[in-house]
Amino acid sequence: MRLSKLFKNAPTVNVTGLCFDSRKVQKGDLYFCLPGMTYDGHDFIAQAVEKGAIGIVHSKEIENKLEGAVYIRVEDVVLAMNQCARIFYAKPSDKMTMYGITGTNGKSTCANIIKYIRELKEPCGYIGTIAIEYGKVRLAPDLTTPDALFLQKKLSDMVRAGMKSCALEVSSHGLAQHRVDAIRFDVAIFTNFTYDHLDFHGTMDSYFNAKSILFKDLVKENGVSVLNVDDDKFEDLKSLSKARVVTYGVEKECDYRAINVRIDPESTTFDLVYQENIYHVKSSLVAMYNVYNLLACIAALHQTGMDLAIVLQACASIPQIEGRMEQIDCGQPFHVIVDFAHTPDGMEQMLRYGRHIAQNHRVISVFGSAGKRDIAKRKVFGELADQYADLIILTEDDPRDENPKDIACQIKEGIQNTPSVFVEDRYEAIRQAIENASDGDVILILGKGDEPFMYHTEGRVPWTGDNNCARECLAQAGYTKE
Repeated sequence: MRLSKLFKNAPTVNVTGLCFDSRKVQKGDLYFCLPGMTYDGHDFIAQAVEKGAIGIVHSKEIENKLEGAVYIRVEDVVLAMNQCARIFYAKPSDKMTMYGITGTNGKSTCANIIKYIRELKEPCGYIGTIAIEYGKVRLAPDLTTPDALFLQKKLSDMVRAGMKSCALEVSSHGLAQHRVDAIRFDVAIFTNFTYDHLDFHGTMDSYFNAKSILFKDLVKENGVSVLNVDDDKFEDLKSLSKARVVTYGVEKECDYRAINVRIDPESTTFDLVYQENIYHVKSSLVAMYNVYNLLACIAALHQTGMDLAIVLQACASIPQIEGRMEQIDCGQPFHVIVDFAHTPDGMEQMLRYGRHIAQNHRVISVFGSAGKRDIAKRKVFGELADQYADLIILTEDDPRDENPKDIACQIKEGIQNTPSVFVEDRYEAIRQAIENASDGDVILILGKGDEPFMYHTEGRVPWTGDNNCARECLAQAGYTKE
């Protein structure tokens, strides 16, 4: 693409790629000098030019401009990069029905539900924490919401692969760092807002302001904001949204409301009230928070043209979502459930559900807390487990360069009555939970879900995933049904 198509009055040199990492620049790339939290892209211009960058987009004054590259000064490099990526990759989000899902919890579940049901009508892609999927392509994710250049390229790849829609998890980090500024969404879904990511955002107000960007920037024609009427932030988001608002919930009157909710160990049923009509809904997804996730997806899919009867019928066949309330069944006489829960609200929802289905049996919880992240929630995790669990096995969970035992001690500050042990190796902790379980018990393995990596002092290292680890440990114990 000609540089002049990206910037007015620019030379007509040919741009073959876009890049903001000087180490990855290839000949013909346009290099963006992004200001970072640790490094400043302006400091690596020489490296980028040496590697063959034909253009440098910068915001600071450059005194010594190297020959061989065109220098384009802009006021905001991030904004310029988003706009260039959108044009360079031929505006892919304009060619698909785009679903953006944000909220503290539920993003992965909602995105996967939408992909599963939407594909009954047309090919649908997915980008999020679990994977990047479209057609026969499945890629391992790096971030929940990737950088702007990667996103636009993948959306372009999806268009070329025949995708007609895409479900995208939109994290608060991604919104605050402007990774989705150039994506035009048809639907913005809000799941819930609870305590999380204060190590990055600093305050709950800052965290909420990041989440709200998705709704303030929803400018596509016929766009719709799908909001949880039962959440405390509903009114704030409703007032901020520039698009038409559609509501869902359980406790209050709304457009898509669930009544007569029944949650069993293997399934959930409820009656959906929509425009004074009542529809019966059944799903293998369990727990009350999944009722909300289902409602959000039903509303979003229906509002984007899918027949309501088809959507509701599909709810009954939604497969288990990897690492999200994933029930591991290898024929054992007790429950083993793996979930990504890593926030106080997510932990409480899982522990409460475990207590509900355990009845008179024990709840055994296996979890830790991430190192170099918000430490205030560690004691809260202990308090929640102390309230609902009968045995607590504390273990590592992305310790980074912190000592897992020190993290466990901080969690233990919230544990007053429930027996607890510390088993540093996560695999061994899961194995011991399974070995200690009796008929009817519920084992909750929380925090990592299906993530195939763990962060240690040396960086990101492979991890089998909690779901795979549980299967292996069950097989070792003689259970092999699955």
